[in-house]
Amino acid sequence: MLVNKAFKFRIFPNKKQMELINKTIGCSRFVFNFFLGKQKDKDTYWYMVEEMVQNGQLLANNWKGKCLNKHETVKAIPELKKQYSFLKEVDSIALQKSVENLADSYDRYYKKQNKYPKFKSKKNPVQSYTTKQTNGNIAVIDNYIKLPKLGLVRFVKSREVEGRILNATIRRNPSGKYFVSIGTETEISELPKTHLAIGVDVGVKDFAILSNGIIYSNPRFFRTLEERLAKAQQMMSRRTIGGANWYKAKRKVARIHEKIVNARKDYLDKISTEIVKNHDIIGMEDLSVSNMLKNHHLAKAISEVSWSQFQTMIEYKAK
Repeated sequence: MLVNKAFKFRIFPNKKQMELINKTIGCSRFVFNFFLGKQKDKDTYWYMVEEMVQNGQLLANNWKGKCLNKHETVKAIPELKKQYSFLKEVDSIALQKSVENLADSYDRYYKKQNKYPKFKSKKNPVQSYTTKQTNGNIAVIDNYIKLPKLGLVRFVKSREVEGRILNATIRRNPSGKYFVSIGTETEISELPKTHLAIGVDVGVKDFAILSNGIIYSNPRFFRTLEERLAKAQQMMSRRTIGGANWYKAKRKVARIHEKIVNARKDYLDKISTEIVKNHDIIGMEDLSVSNMLKNHHLAKAISEVSWSQFQTMIEYKAK
């Protein structure tokens, strides 16, 4: 069975590569916002004309049906490069991908699957861009990964990349670290049948209790680093916002948060994989976490155990 898989690695770009990554992120955001602004103008005209039709001032709304066309918008990028020369310096496929992302956002909006697309901000904590595989422009060579415009970038090869490479997403985290997620298409086989069923009961004192008696403890990753986090946040609050020392303190806070998230995700991955591999049928209680978080005495403890993330992992791994 063919499935899409993602392989995430930390990369260590040199100074020149780092500048190009940041420039590509900025250009992708610019293209996204530019065409979103154009479409917003069209939507404004549509609503104005529709109101005139309702008032009897016009017979029909000729703007109706003028939605964002992905192919026409992609074809408009070369003309945009003539107007803004800095777009020529970055990966052209990344710019096309930003247009495709905008078109997909509109498609989901029209299907009532998400809200109206918003402008991307450079103040967002996570910044990224995506490029696609074309003529071997993305490849893994020993401890380096080949990326368009960047060339060979050193990365931590924690596992082998399996399957046919489809795309790569380069991301800059709030902590200042850079990562690449490689999307591949690979062949997988079903796990051997165990003919076992299990029930999973999640809690706060113990993270999970299985119906066969196995108990998974709650490591409380946030509580172990809560004091360090409070001191780092206190230090950041004393700095002048926007200053060099403020950015250093902000990065320190982000790294503590990242450490908590990574430790929690690693723990949930190990437990969910073990449960899925050893059982054919898995039953799990359906909790309304959003309502439970209204209890201020337990909100922090409930947020810390990440029941929803655990259930999501169980579901996609079982599939």
